[in-house]
Amino acid sequence: MIGSQIAWDDTVLPFQLDKCDVRGRVVRLDGVLDEILSQHSYPPQIEALVAEMALMTAMIGQTIKLRWKLSLQVRGNGGARLIATDYYSPTEEGAPAGIRAYASFDEEKLHGVENPFELIGSGYFAILIDQGSGMTPYQGITPIAGGSLAACAETYFAQSEQLPTRFSLSYGRSQFPGGAESWRAGGLMLQHMPKASPHVSGEGGSGEEGLLSADDILDGEDGENWNRANLLLDTVEALELIGPTVQPTELLVRLFHEEAPRVFDAQALKFGCSCSADKVRESLSIYSAKDIDSMTTDEGIVTADCQFCGAHYEFDPKTLGFEAEKKDD
Repeated sequence: MIGSQIAWDDTVLPFQLDKCDVRGRVVRLDGVLDEILSQHSYPPQIEALVAEMALMTAMIGQTIKLRWKLSLQVRGNGGARLIATDYYSPTEEGAPAGIRAYASFDEEKLHGVENPFELIGSGYFAILIDQGSGMTPYQGITPIAGGSLAACAETYFAQSEQLPTRFSLSYGRSQFPGGAESWRAGGLMLQHMPKASPHVSGEGGSGEEGLLSADDILDGEDGENWNRANLLLDTVEALELIGPTVQPTELLVRLFHEEAPRVFDAQALKFGCSCSADKVRESLSIYSAKDIDSMTTDEGIVTADCQFCGAHYEFDPKTLGFEAEKKDD
């Protein structure tokens, strides 16, 4: 059993249900989520939001033919001001994909609110895709809708991509006998295969505030197949998603054995951050010497800290900004 736990920790397993034209992903985040959350001392409600976003980021990132980075962002006017995650595609065949996450919050607005999602308030959910140098970045935005971050993502795919999508997620702290407490998280994503001309009923959608939902996109046999797959997913239990006693392959057989599940190569995941001293210098290159001087500490240095991984950088102010002193060749 220990071997199977290790084998599936921090992985995404792609699959397809051949009989109902649905694809999906099963994800397990364990050590990666522990490392993400250990970078900061987040309150429990914020930890829950970060865990939910990290799970979705792992699954969505793996569905895209990504050359560099996928980012998810939620911005709100409540206690949870920002939840941001990044997924970095593998740098070479067989290498793990990288995930990082960060949250900004107003601690005074957290008191008395038990449901983490209610801390967001009004705002938007965004997906950003950056394919690297020379490519035009993509950005899709939908308003905060539904009762969870997963519901926001489902609305995004229905509204912006016209792809019926469903998430089932579970996360929390757990402890093996004699071991230390740690985070375990798991989830399953279903997504209808893209159609050349999806059916969209009416001028508006049946979702919250007139946004599209799966019912507005699929009809006939496609609609029946999608509904059947969702009914099967409704039977999943939280511990099956998290593991560790149920392997992802066993879970797919248990849920979808009549839908002919077919799995593909699993993708390993790791905590990964792209920050560096050179990137900090580049970000400060737009500032004048006067601006840089205002950022300089009493000790005569400019400091910067990465919000994602906590890395600390120190610079000589004379080497920063567009008026920086040139190094001798």
